[in-house]
This record gives sequence, C-alpha cells and structure tokens, in this order.
Amino acid sequence: MNIAILFGGSSFEHEISIVSAITMKKVLKRSTLTYIFVTPQREFYLIDTGKINSKLFSSGEYKKSKQLFLKKGGFFTESMFGSKKVSFDVALNLIHGRDGEDGKISSLMEFFSIDFISPRMEASALSYNKLYTKFLAQSLGVKTVAYEYLSKNDERKISMDYPVIVKPVRLGSSIGVSIVRAKDELDYALDVAFEYDTDVIVEPFIEGVKEYNQAGCYTDRWELSIIEEPHKEEFLDFEKKYMDFSRDSQVLSADISTEIESKIQECFKKIYNPLFNGSIIRCDFFVVEGEVLLNEINPIPGSMANYLFSDFEGMVERVSKNLPKEQSITVDYQYIHSIQSAKGKA
Repeated sequence: MNIAILFGGSSFEHEISIVSAITMKKVLKRSTLTYIFVTPQREFYLIDTGKINSKLFSSGEYKKSKQLFLKKGGFFTESMFGSKKVSFDVALNLIHGRDGEDGKISSLMEFFSIDFISPRMEASALSYNKLYTKFLAQSLGVKTVAYEYLSKNDERKISMDYPVIVKPVRLGSSIGVSIVRAKDELDYALDVAFEYDTDVIVEPFIEGVKEYNQAGCYTDRWELSIIEEPHKEEFLDFEKKYMDFSRDSQVLSADISTEIESKIQECFKKIYNPLFNGSIIRCDFFVVEGEVLLNEINPIPGSMANYLFSDFEGMVERVSKNLPKEQSITVDYQYIHSIQSAKGKA
C-alpha cells in the first residue's frame, strides 16, 4: 500500500508534525510512504523518503525538492513536459494544529476528490476548538470537566476556586497552558495564553487526577486501542509531548477495573460515531470518584497514537478501505431550463 503522509502546515505545532511524520517510517514498515510537506507558507513539496530527517526542514534544504500542486484527483509536479500525478492510494493527514486539525486540509482533500484518513470538516471544527468540544460532548451525553470561557477583551475574572488550569481554545501539545494556584497568578497565565489565541478556557486543576487515553476508529468494526495511563508530573508540557510524539513501540495497558474500562470505551464510541468516521483519533479522559469525564479530543494524535495498537499498520489499511464517501450530486440544470422555456413561451 502506498500512503502519502501530509505533514507540516502553518501551525504552532509545525515541528511536532515533522517528528510525527518521521516516526511513521519506523511504524508503517510494510507500506510505501510518499512524504508531502506543507510549508508554513502553505506550499507543497515532495520529500524523498530515503532522505527525510529533521535537519532537512530546519535548514531549508527541503526547498530543493519538487514542488507540488493540487488539482482534481491528486498532487502533481509541473515541468516543461506537462503535469505528472504523484501516485499513492490514500493520504494520511499528520498536520497537527492549524491547517490539519481545523478542517482546512480535509476540505481541500474532499474538494479535489483525494482519498484521505482524517476527521472531516465538521469533526475537525468541533474537536479543534476546546469550547465546541464541550458543546459536542454535552449533546452526546458525555460528561466533561467544568469550565469557564474567557475572550481576550473580557474582564479577567473567574468564579471557580483555585488552583485552575488555563488553556488556549485552539491549541494542543500543552502550548500556552498554565497552572494557576492563586488569583495574583491569573493575569500572567492569561497573557501567555493570549499570545497564542484570542480565547481560553479555564478548568479546575485536579491534583493527582487519574487520566486515561483511549484511541481507536471504526472500520467495518470497532477497533479500539489499549487504554493507557500516561505517566506525568502535573501535566505534560510542550517539551515532554514533543518527545512523546516520537514514540513507536507499544505501551502497557492501564491497570483499571473492567467497569471503568467499559465506561471509557462507551464514551469514546459516543464521541467517535458517526462524526469521526474515516479517522483515527485519541480521546483523553479523567476519572474522578468513579465518574468518567472527557478532557480533550485529539483528532490527529501525535504519531497517530500508533503505540497504543498491536496492529496499527493493518488498521490504517482497513480504515483506508472504509472511508466515508461524499454524496454524488448530478446537476442537470432542469430548473434553469424550465425558466428559460417559460420565458420563451411568454
């Protein structure tokens, strides 16, 4: 199978996307990989799979690669001899943050009729924005952590007790996130968050909370990963997550009861189906006094959360064979013809 790895993008998480993409070489061993890099300026380049490394991008050497152009049906190189289509079976969206998780790339893939593995536009919009994620979960009967919402021009006041955690609404990888233990620390934390986004959510910081990660997808059946309990201090900061995203070996299952495992899996299924069909996502849950709370949806998890699956590559192949299809619409201009005909008679 030939898989095109889309990575990079115009995002604060651009470098993490590069790490995730390079990791796929170690993970998708049976497949042929075609690397398509999206620059911060939103240009496309075809990267030599054998030469891909982080320095290629930090040095700007990627600019010597062939530039690609999107057309109906795929990516093309252009030369004096005409256009040549880049051959692959399916594209795997590995662009973290803006462009990849907000629906832009998904919209482009659908518009140009390219088969791709990723949340579709509606799923991207609801999971990229942490506030909308709360609304989605609430509508599906999945409980979430309590929160307050603040915009950049709002009065900087919150009603919940300290300590709290401040998060930019449209960012992942713990970028711009701060733990605030007292009222006099709130202003600085908001300044940090507003450097990255115009909106934030504030949640209670629960000391020592149990957190569990569940990844999966639906192909012709449910394919759920093991449930992982990430080992961390207070929370995974950017540096820890940067290293975390390069993982390529399977981790151990969390030591939890069958009851909690079932609750987590049921919540995951409610979130996933049918909105996220055609994608591999990870949901992060808190368990507080036996109650499962959705923390976040990761629509494009680091390294696609490959380390949570025993047969990740096989699952990718099965997802690619069960992608949602847009409805085919036939436009025959009958309405316009009827108007023209009526005017002709008049």
